[in-house]
Amino acid sequence: MPIALVRSLRGAASVKEVVGVVGRRTFAAGAKKKGSKGGAASDAPKASLLSNEVKSTTVFGANILKDGQDPKILPDSEYPDWLWHLLDKKPPLSELRRKDIKTLPYDDLKRFVKLDNRARIKENNSLKAKN
Repeated sequence: MPIALVRSLRGAASVKEVVGVVGRRTFAAGAKKKGSKGGAASDAPKASLLSNEVKSTTVFGANILKDGQDPKILPDSEYPDWLWHLLDKKPPLSELRRKDIKTLPYDDLKRFVKLDNRARIKENNSLKAKN
């Protein structure tokens, strides 16, 4: 122990003072608010101050610039066609294996190769782990 700490402990009159000197925790963040236990009431969502009209025309929270504004929602015709297909369900490997590979579209063929390679790697890894 450093000498200064030992000297400060010698002058301590009680165990509480020793624990206060040795077990003191300090943090960079501010101290906890006094008077509130748990903070459940203060963490509750506050009522929105925005009108429904503004909510339906603006994407809130999408602004990343300091001096910028939240972007406006555009009509569907203003967005590219590929955007509407991002959430379409893609066929699993078992379904792709049942189909004829020669007739698959390019995207499905690419997905088949990727999933088949992944399945083969997993199988080889499990065989190596057993040996």
